[in-house]
Amino acid sequence: MTLMIHIDDSAPPYEQVRAQISEQARSGALPVGYRLPTVRGLAESLGLAANTVAKAYRALEADGVIETRGRNGTFVAAAGSAAQREVAAAAQGYAERARRLGVSEEDASGAVRDALRAAYG
Repeated sequence: MTLMIHIDDSAPPYEQVRAQISEQARSGALPVGYRLPTVRGLAESLGLAANTVAKAYRALEADGVIETRGRNGTFVAAAGSAAQREVAAAAQGYAERARRLGVSEEDASGAVRDALRAAYG
């Protein structure tokens, strides 16, 4: 696992850790079942506070990317299908809300494209 924290980046360090681990898990660079470093271990290797890494791990666990197995450690979870279901449900909810508000399909799609560009850069 390779993580790079850029101090001059506008994203806070915990978000950089979260995004990089999430991307590596999604791409398969971190396979399902891969054991992640401890919070303290990763914080030390990155030169961050333990609370910063803990915040990233909590967000990743809430997103279903990782799972903590007590004293056994923290592992990359098999969350692909769960993540896809959640995204599909969110998209369905958005589409229904846009229709109820009287927004055209073209304008609703444009809003999604703008939001995705903002989120993914």
